[in-house]
Formats: sequence, C-alpha cells, structure tokens
Amino acid sequence: MSPIVSSDDDSPPFDADWRARAFAGLDEAGADLLWRALRWVREPLAGLRASTGEPLAGHGAAVVGILAELGTDAVTRASALLTLLPPQASGPEGRGGASDPLLKAFGAEVMSLVQGTRALLRLGNLAGQSSDSAAAGGDQKEKQRKMLLAMAADLRIVLMRLGSRLQSLRWYAGSRTPCPPEFARETMELYTPLANRLGIWQLKWEMEDLAFRFLEPETYKDIARRLEEKRKEREAFIEDTVGQLQAALRDAHIAAEVSGRPKHIYSIWNKMRIKHLDFDRLFDLRALRVIVDDERACYAALAIVHALWTPVSDEFDDYIARPKPNGYRSLHTVVSDAQGRSFEVQIRTHEMHQFAEYGMAAHWRYKEAGARGGQQVAAGGYDRKIAWMRQLLAWDRDEGAAGASASVPAVEGEADAGTPPVRRSAAGPASPSAGDEHIYVMTPQARVIELPAGSTPVDFAYYLHTDLGHRCRGARVDGQMVPLLTRLATGQTVEIIAAKSGGPSRDWLNPQLGFLASPRSRAKVRAWFNAVELQQRISQGQALVEKELQRLGKTAINLEQLAQQLGFARADDLYVAAAKEEFSLRQIDHALNQPAQAAAEPAARPAYPNVQAREVPAGKSGVLVVGVDSLMTQLARCCRPAPPDEIVGFVTRGRGVSIHRRDCPSYAALVERQRERAIAVDWGDTGDTVYPVDISIRANDSASLLRDISEVFARLRLSVVGVNTQSRRSLAHMIFTVEVKNGEQIGRALAALNELPGVSASRQ
Repeated sequence: MSPIVSSDDDSPPFDADWRARAFAGLDEAGADLLWRALRWVREPLAGLRASTGEPLAGHGAAVVGILAELGTDAVTRASALLTLLPPQASGPEGRGGASDPLLKAFGAEVMSLVQGTRALLRLGNLAGQSSDSAAAGGDQKEKQRKMLLAMAADLRIVLMRLGSRLQSLRWYAGSRTPCPPEFARETMELYTPLANRLGIWQLKWEMEDLAFRFLEPETYKDIARRLEEKRKEREAFIEDTVGQLQAALRDAHIAAEVSGRPKHIYSIWNKMRIKHLDFDRLFDLRALRVIVDDERACYAALAIVHALWTPVSDEFDDYIARPKPNGYRSLHTVVSDAQGRSFEVQIRTHEMHQFAEYGMAAHWRYKEAGARGGQQVAAGGYDRKIAWMRQLLAWDRDEGAAGASASVPAVEGEADAGTPPVRRSAAGPASPSAGDEHIYVMTPQARVIELPAGSTPVDFAYYLHTDLGHRCRGARVDGQMVPLLTRLATGQTVEIIAAKSGGPSRDWLNPQLGFLASPRSRAKVRAWFNAVELQQRISQGQALVEKELQRLGKTAINLEQLAQQLGFARADDLYVAAAKEEFSLRQIDHALNQPAQAAAEPAARPAYPNVQAREVPAGKSGVLVVGVDSLMTQLARCCRPAPPDEIVGFVTRGRGVSIHRRDCPSYAALVERQRERAIAVDWGDTGDTVYPVDISIRANDSASLLRDISEVFARLRLSVVGVNTQSRRSLAHMIFTVEVKNGEQIGRALAALNELPGVSASRQ
C-alpha cells in the first residue's frame, strides 16, 4: 500500500483496519485520490446523520468497503465518500458549476459520478413517496428500475447506489433499529432486481435476506430454524461435493468447471411461495453447476453424477432435448448422498451458459416472472444496456488479476440460469454504444411514464389522457415553467397546465415546429381535427337538407327514414354527402313525390320477380339487373362491393338500384323493413372498371407504419383514394379505401399487408 495512506488517526470509522480494506488493490495514484477524498469529507461529515439515523461518516466508510470488495476503481470509492457531502459543501447550490471547489479539487470524472448518484438518490426518494394509486404494481416498479438505469450513464453510479442501500440495511440489522417497511419494500422492488439483472449476486442475496428479515420476521426466523445445518456447515458440504465431482470428471477426462453454493433464506421462501412447495419438498437448498465443452460431455457428466450419488425420482429435467419456451437449455437433476442430503446439479455447455447469462433466458427474466416461466420480454434497447452492464461487471474474470477477491461459488439453485460469480468489478468509465430509445419521466405523484426519446410535455399530456392532451396549454418541468416544445429528459418531473376546455393547435402537427415526437400523439391530434371536420360537415349538410325540406313543405318527415329511402344507412351519411356535394338535393323532391307503394303481400316477394332471366347491358358499375332494362345502378358506400363478391340489389326512390354485398348489415336492415324492394343482380362485363374497397388495418403504432403500408399499395399498383386513421394506447386502426378491379387484387393486398410485422389487415 502506498505510504501516503498512513495516518496517526486510527479513530473509527476510518481506522487502520478500514484503510487496509478500503485501499486494497489501488496503485499509488488511486490511493492518493481516495486519501484526499477522505480528508475532504472527514470534518464536514462529523456529527451528521443520514435520513435513516445512521452516522454519515460510518455509512460512507462502509460503502467504500463494499465497493472495494467488488474491486471498483479509486474514482468510484472516492466519489462514494464525496456524494455524502451536503450540497452547499460542493459549490454554489450544489450544482457543480465551473467554480465548484469539488470540481477543482477532484476533476470532472468524480464530479460527474457525484452528481449522477445524487440524482438517483433524489429519484429513489420521489418514487418511494408515490401517492398515485396508478403508480402501484409491477409495471410501475419496472419502469422505475428502467428510469434508474437510464439515469445512470455510468455503471459505477449504480454500484454506489447498491452499496449504499446494502449498508443501510446492514446498519438497521446491526443497530437493531426498526427498519421502516417502506424502505425494505423499496429494496425488494427496485434495488435487488437491479443487482440481480446486473449479475451482482453478492449484493443481491444479502439485500434480499435483510429486507425479507424486516418484512417477514416470523417467516424468516421459521425458515432459519428449519435449516438443519448452519451456513458454514452447508458451505463446507458444497465444497466437499464440488471436490468429489471435479475428481470424478478428471478421471473421466472431461474438462469441466464446477461451482456451487447453498441457497439463501429469501430464495428458499420465494420458491416455496411460487411453486407452492412445502419445506420438505425443496431438493435444491444446495446446488452445483457444471459447465462442459459440448452436449455429449453434458450427458457424460450426468452419468457420472448419477454414479456418484443416488438420483431422486421425478426430479430430472432435460432442457437440452426439450428447451424451455424462452430457449433456455440445460440438464437438471436432483441427487442425494449417503446421509440422505439432497442437492441439485445443473449441467450445460459454455454456449448454453452464455445464452442463459446474456440471452432471452437470463436468470432475471424467468425468476422475476414467477410462475409464468419467464416469457416476459423487455424492450430491446433496455436489454442491450443490461447485457452491456453485466458483461462490463464480469469482463476480467478470465484475467486472473492479482488482488481479486477470493472465488466464491456461484450457483444459487432453483435452475438459476444467470447469476454470474462476480470476483471483481471492472468499474471503469464506459457507456452503452446505442442511444436510448425511450425516456422515463414522472408525474407529480411519482408515477413513471415511458415515452419515446425526444418527447415533449404535449406528448406527456397525451400519454396520460387524450382529453388532457387536447387541453394542454403549458407545463412545469421540475417546478419551472417551460415551452411546450421543450425536449424532456429521463428523471424529470412534469406537471401539465390545462385549460378547462378547448382543443389542440394545428401547429402541433407541423413536424418542423417540434411540438410532438410520438406518432401516438400525432394520431390523436389528427383524430381530433378529423372529428371536428366531420361534425362541421354534418351540421352543414343537415342545414342544407332541412332548408330543402322547408322549401318542399315537408318539415315533419323522419330524417332517418328519408336517408334510408335515399340509400344511406344513417341520416349523418346523408348530411355528409350533401355537404361534400356528392348528393343532389333535387333527389329529395323526387323521392318524396314517388307514389306510395302497395301494401306488402302475405308472402313477400321481390317487386321484380325473376320470371325470365335476360341479361341487359351492364352499366358503368358493371352490374346486371336481372329482368329489367336500363335501370340505373350504384355501388353502396356502406360495404363497397367488388367482383367477385356475391351481390344483391335494393330499389331506392330516385337513385335506381343500390348494390350491396350479400353479407352487408345495412342491406339486411333495409330488406327487413321493405322486403319488396329486394332485387336480384349479378356482375356483368366489368372491363377495366375499378371499384373502391375498404381495407381495415390494425397495428402497433410506429413512425414507419404509414410508410410501410404505402409501399405495399405502391408495389401492387393500387390507387389509394381515402384514408382514415385512429390511434389509442399505441395501437393504430387505419381504414384505406383503394381501387381494385377484382377480388384477386384484394387478396394480394391483404396477403402483403399481413406480412408486415405487427400488422393485421382484413376487408372492411
């Protein structure tokens, strides 16, 4: 150790024993940095206590010791001490400005770690104080974990927070101070999953056991009493068993890595709870893991295990021949020794082990999923960051570096597919290669909201509620008023200022202004304006129709019946057609002046019976009316028939025959009231006639969705004449009106659309 760390002051907590642990493995420059940090904080921390009641000086010393055991660098250990300083002790307002004495004394790297750790601490406090009922539940806790990781651009920040949390739990246990249930629960919900996903099992199992001890003291004590051996004795059993198996594998010339460790109290309880097992049915309180070169060696090692110890019936699983749904592969068997002590053995290849560690079957994926067997899948960018962090933690396992902590067996049992034995942590500065695709911000009630990167307060408002987005007029971010086009960042708290009524601005749809980054938000704004425009057309058309009826002296007429008489399913459809000048108001006069139809006969029959089928020349629609010459036909907009659909006709007043698909609900409703108007029709020579058809598309909303769909129509040379889109909860519903010549083109279009990822297309 460098002589610079020597001191005559051996008072706790920074005594000689602590310095021996804290400075272990550091070179002279690293020891000098840590020593300067120690001198910097010793006096300011004297007499101060953390929110838990623990003396801050003792807390900092213990955290540095934990980080030293993980093999972190001097910058991390020094930053862990400096983070404990009150904000005013690190510069004006604690913001780390250019004049900050901490920045001048220790440099930008240390300052970055200190600020990042304080930010995580603030977020943890806000999450723990959540008062929003919507913020409860597994989904919110998962988003909080993602937010904590997203805030930690440097892995060392996460390590410092985990070390600090573990020390707080140790202090509660050692001082016999009652631990608040909220503190222990937060540890279980946020910090142990982070340690687990990063593979830092040394911190994970101890935090789990301590938090479980405070949350369920009676259950903890009961399981502790029922363990027939002390921990040291069980670890001695594992060590002896590992030695026997290693010797047998060497004799069989099988190259293998064998490791193991006993299960911890929380792990025992968790398995009993998830799998509904009694304590006596737990065979994997002790477990071994064997890693070999190939599959053939897996089965050879299995034979040796069964030769050394007695297999337990019904406790063998071959996940190599029959992998789990998530792709996990391994051999699991339970055996017992001569004294009847049962233990589990897992056997896999290096490739299988790597997949279990960093692939879809990683330990945290199925163990935290509970009884679902780990079929939950996280976002790709988040997975990459997790894998990067875990690999960074374990990168130097093969280096054999001097000063590394002693090797500790790594297997926890219960088919643990991924808790790597971290001997040292390479906690140097690094960052993920790929940019984050999402940000995580909070409501004032500490509910975590996941948004696309680049989102604004308007996107945030639309995520909370569509109506809130429409009425959004301002926003506060971390208590400060900001423009609506401000780009949000992970960790910020956002409060929306909304008007009592009103709607969005058309400027929000202008991509150059940058008010909206989320396709979901843009779709909601477009839907609002489409709804407003539709209502305006309905009001305009209704005024035109009513004015025409006043002119004709027919104001008492039922408008719904009039619309159906004119071939429309609803009165609103008539109004829209009138407003868009797609319908002549003169047809109303023609329809009302038609002579009343004769009363229906007891056995209703078509007005134009098919007594002599003679085909007449097809009109513009390409439809033949059986038995009638020169009768005007039109294709109904409600079902948009196209060859070779089975079609039927309905005789309207003043508009000829309306052609419907046979399965059209509107046609069924019309015929039910006026069966005598039904008429037989068929397709004639359609030639080059094109027919508009509606295609319904449901898909996950994305920035490239509309482009991908448009490329399909362009490739098939189909003309799009109308589009209607809606989006809700990231799901898009689009109706495209395209012109086709026949059903074959419709089939090709549907097949091509359904090949797009996440797209479901069908004929409307």
